[in-house]
Amino acid sequence: MARILIVEDEQRIASFIAKGLAADGHRTTTVADGRVGLDHALSGEFDLMVLDIGLPGLDGFDVLDQLRSQGSKIPVIVLTARDSVTDTVTALEGGADDYMPKPFRFAELLARVRLRLRSASEGGPARDDVLEAGGVRLDVRTRRATVGERELELSAREFSLAETLMTNAGQVLSREQLLDKVWGFDFDPGSNVVDVYVGYLRKKFGAASIATVRGMGYRFNS
Repeated sequence: MARILIVEDEQRIASFIAKGLAADGHRTTTVADGRVGLDHALSGEFDLMVLDIGLPGLDGFDVLDQLRSQGSKIPVIVLTARDSVTDTVTALEGGADDYMPKPFRFAELLARVRLRLRSASEGGPARDDVLEAGGVRLDVRTRRATVGERELELSAREFSLAETLMTNAGQVLSREQLLDKVWGFDFDPGSNVVDVYVGYLRKKFGAASIATVRGMGYRFNS
């Protein structure tokens, strides 16, 4: 049984989600205000959060930003009527693990909730707060990245990719593994999003930091 936080100000939708998740065996808490939702999420008492964007008190994007800037790793599924590409990218770059536009089918939401919970439970032992490899230093708790004395600005997605690669420094990770671990939802198999973000990190960490292993994937050089 997972503890799931639902931050949604439309009572009908919040009740619908809560009842469905409870029927699947989960324990739910529902709040309708962004600030209250942030406080609950930061309490460490929940395993996953379903987050609306248009909230009173604090916008969902701001909730995400403050949540990640304070080091919380709680999985977040954004559920919102805003379905533009810009909003989707903003949510994912801000640290959301998944994004579902309204209206939605509960069966799909439930499948994504199960996926996020399974991924979190399979995460293995707690990772070090600070990762160091190839001259790069990544502070997972404070979300800071440095090369030597120079501090770098990384987007949430860049940070997550760097963390995944550095946690497995010296090992080859396939594009499929990186998509699953960093983006966490289905992309077109032909998508080059991993290659694009690896390129971003190389520009910031140095071209030699990440090696391409032809036909296999990428390796962070330790």
